[in-house]
This record gives sequence, C-alpha cells and structure tokens, in this order.
Amino acid sequence: MRPIFLCLCICFSVVLHSQLKTDEANPRYLEDQFYAGISYNFILNKPDDVNQRNFSYGLQGGFIKDIPFNSDRNFGIGIGLGLGINNYYTNIRAIDSVSSIGYDLVDGIDEFKRSKIESYLLEVPFEFRWRNSDATAYSFWRVYTGVKFGYALNSRSKYVETSQKGAFTNTDVRNFQYGLTLNFGYHNFNIHAYYALTNLFNEGVTLNGMNNEMRTLRIGLIFYIL
Repeated sequence: MRPIFLCLCICFSVVLHSQLKTDEANPRYLEDQFYAGISYNFILNKPDDVNQRNFSYGLQGGFIKDIPFNSDRNFGIGIGLGLGINNYYTNIRAIDSVSSIGYDLVDGIDEFKRSKIESYLLEVPFEFRWRNSDATAYSFWRVYTGVKFGYALNSRSKYVETSQKGAFTNTDVRNFQYGLTLNFGYHNFNIHAYYALTNLFNEGVTLNGMNNEMRTLRIGLIFYIL
C-alpha cells in the first residue's frame, strides 16, 4: 500500500512541474484536481495518562471532480476518491490474545521504544468550493470545506521493544470513519484540517476500565494540481 501511495505522490509532482497552460480562455472551465497532502495527527479525548510520542503523521492523495454551480464557475462542489495512510504513536500497547485485543500503558517499561496504530483508508471527500479563479487564472485563492468519508482497508498495531517487536491486524479500529474538512490557501499550497466525527476505535473498546473514545484532529498541508 505504501509504494502505491508514494507512486501517486510522485506522479502528482511530475504533473505539477510538467503541466502546460495551453488552454485558451474557456468560459466552461473546470477545476478538476489531483491532490496530495501531509498532516500531523493529534489525538483528542485521550484517557488519563495517555500521551502521544514520536511523529504521528498522515498522508493522503487522490482526485476530485469539480462541479460548478454559477456562471462565474467560482462556486460549486467537488467529489473525489483517494487513499489515506494515518499513523498514531502513543504509550498504549495493544496485546493480541486468542479471543480479543487488550490494551495497557507502557510507562515504566525500560525496553519500550515505540507503539503505534496504522490505518490504510479508501477516502471519499465531498467539498463545497469557493475560489476567485477565472478561465485564464492558474493561481488563485480558495476555501474548500465539507466532509470526508473513509473506509479502513486495513489497520494494524505495532509494538517495538529493545529485544523484540510484534505487529498484527487490529480489528478494534473503526472501519467506517468520517469527519469535517477545511482546506484554504493560495495556488498549489494550502492548509488542511480534518476533525473526526467518529471515534478511532469501535464502541465498547476500553482502556484501564474506561471507554476508549479517542478522536483525531489532523492539521497539515494539501497540494492541489490542476
């Protein structure tokens, strides 16, 4: 999955640098766009004594179809399809047993190095789009806001100690996820924010006897390529 995503990012970069602006002024222009982004993933609603470690990052990439609503074509919606990879490094250790997955905290374990949850998602962004572009402007301001739906194709937990490490598929991570998005900026470089409306884990998952209702907030950069 990672090689596929990296190839997408490379392809988008090539398109960005090789794009030839040969179109004549077209009153029916569209802002169909490839996109690629990187973010820092914050964990919200953490249980007591849970903290983030290392660099919890997210990657995203895909394509969005533009549907203008007015004659100036500077307001409309966008519907897309893409892939996302999200990593969350914490002091939570996931333990795979025969009948279920358990969780504890690794503070005080000298051999502990890192623990993470990693998810690969198929994503469908839906955006309301405003920009001050026109048929001949390739650099413009934009504000795109909406919702992003995601389905986890695979989620894994990994724990690394000095002398050993282990990884397994974590079925406790919620498969269907969605949240609010806001992307704004100028030309190719834009600020990206995603606020999850669903918990990271399925209902009923507990940590230290308490419901595990962690959610995510992603802040980063997103690059649009016409």
